[in-house]
Amino acid sequence: MTELKNDRFLRALQRQPVDRTPIWMMRQAGRYLPEYRATRKQAGSFLDLCKNAELACEVTMQPLRRYPMDAAILFSDILTVPDALGLGLYFEEGEGPKFRKTVRSEADLAALNSIKADDDLAYVMNAVRTIRAELNGEVPLIGFTGSPWTLATYMVEGGASKDFANVKGMAYDKPELMHGLLSLLADAVADYLAAQIRAGAQAIQIFDTWGGSLSAAGYKEFSLKYMQRIISRLQADSDTQNIPVIVFTKGGGQWLSAIAGCGAQAVGIDWTTDIGVARGQIGDSVCLQGNMDPSMLFASPTRIREEVAAILAGFGHGSGHVFNLGHGITPGVNPDHVTAFVDAVQELSPQYHQAD
Repeated sequence: MTELKNDRFLRALQRQPVDRTPIWMMRQAGRYLPEYRATRKQAGSFLDLCKNAELACEVTMQPLRRYPMDAAILFSDILTVPDALGLGLYFEEGEGPKFRKTVRSEADLAALNSIKADDDLAYVMNAVRTIRAELNGEVPLIGFTGSPWTLATYMVEGGASKDFANVKGMAYDKPELMHGLLSLLADAVADYLAAQIRAGAQAIQIFDTWGGSLSAAGYKEFSLKYMQRIISRLQADSDTQNIPVIVFTKGGGQWLSAIAGCGAQAVGIDWTTDIGVARGQIGDSVCLQGNMDPSMLFASPTRIREEVAAILAGFGHGSGHVFNLGHGITPGVNPDHVTAFVDAVQELSPQYHQAD
């Protein structure tokens, strides 16, 4: 494949010297961009957009045309695996993702499809290959998945939830059933990520969006354990073992040491964790990714620049930091404020790498 022209992001993930702190944004291809909204309208629906390799490539490239990001991220959805398992994913305007079927019994679990990612999620691999070709080595491509626990929350609840009553009830009252579902998901996700890597993904992020809803013991038992299982499988395969993995648990700041031990090269942190504290705890063993509050992008460009400066100073000198938001960008953000954000990271971060 084409030689990578900008490997700053991949070097930072391995805590190798870089000339400045690399930057990308979660949901950087999204509704805050008018060109994205136009392309989604052209596609007809969000799922149709995900399943059209050319249009998925187009929206992946859109933020790179506006901003000098150091990585692209595959345009897809975390719920592709549960959809392939046969639950019938659909989206209702203003309500988010929903499933036509749920998994709440042994019979429901047994009824799930047996899937092979290369075949049943071929549209994702087609998108990865199309994007890699379009990138032409300019920046690396990130593949991704939802964590088994996060996928399970949607599969058991049937959609988004505020209290996670059904899925947490299953975890605590029927742990054998929950572990059966999580085991199935961990194996399916490992296969899915390996297929993305074979198709051309150069780094992987595991989005553990709802891990922070669990207790400390519950997090280790029902979330972290299964992400570690996925990473172990990838590291045991010669085709995938050299691809860096980022684990991002929203609300996981209290478990940083445990997360850092899961085998990932990088730990994403949300905006509720002080990055200096995080570096003091785990920064000698993993790269840190984050962690500006996404809502800061509603502030003035001057205030955004001040916040970027504070986060860079909080992390301090040296490599091992990928600048990102502490969660996905909010749809209503002014794209010009993203320009101020990216420019600030590019202009202010080199001083922290001068002796690297």
